[in-house]
Amino acid sequence: MKSRILVAVVGIPALLYVVLAAPPFVMMVALMILAGIGGGELLRCTGGGERRDPMGVSALLPLLTVSWYYQNPEAVPLFWILYGLFLCVLAIVKGGEIKYSLLMSAIFGGIFIGYSFSSFLRLEAGGIHRAYLLLPFILSFACDTFAFFTGLTLGKHKLAPKVSPKKTIEGSVGGLAGNVLCGLLFVWVMDRFFGGSLIGYGPMALLALFCGAVAQIGDLSFSLIKREFGIKDYGHLFLAHGGVLDRFDSVLFVAPVIEIIFSFL
Repeated sequence: MKSRILVAVVGIPALLYVVLAAPPFVMMVALMILAGIGGGELLRCTGGGERRDPMGVSALLPLLTVSWYYQNPEAVPLFWILYGLFLCVLAIVKGGEIKYSLLMSAIFGGIFIGYSFSSFLRLEAGGIHRAYLLLPFILSFACDTFAFFTGLTLGKHKLAPKVSPKKTIEGSVGGLAGNVLCGLLFVWVMDRFFGGSLIGYGPMALLALFCGAVAQIGDLSFSLIKREFGIKDYGHLFLAHGGVLDRFDSVLFVAPVIEIIFSFL
């Protein structure tokens, strides 16, 4: 718990500065760093972290995806296709040395992790108030935090025991309720201090419920990968919180969802 509090004390002010006050270029660099570390964590998990051949460079694919979305977004799909072909050719040349799981983690990690982190750049480019860039974090971290404490105090029934034995149905419900509460608080703050919210209380409650479910799917999905490859955490960048993929697994699922929904507003 001390470690969690320490990460929160340091991390929350840094997050608020980067999202709300820093120039877009600074936000892009921060997202590139997180994406690159996340890509490397996934490769190490699947057995590719120590490779010296070009497969190891695949950790740069998420980083480059974020960078290209900032500088040359229309070229990103072509970049993905060419790099995917390069990895497949490399696997063929190596003649079975590169396992399918490693190949797919390189492609999936590069595209999914890079695309998800770059959602913040696309949201910012849409012209909305930068406070809305906090929503993917709020509607992920709130769900995780409320689920943790609800499960700790009330949890009795296992949610997905073969994937994450400590998670409970009670914790899941508590996470959804906490998400709704924090979402409504966000609308109140926007109405009170920032001239009005793009989304009302009712729609926000529905959005928070949906994002809470998506956040839990993201959390369990990355837990499933960890369990398959027999590791406890993806890394130790955030101390007891683990690595980038341990801390931002839910955010990676929620951010593109919010981007898509806000594109219709």
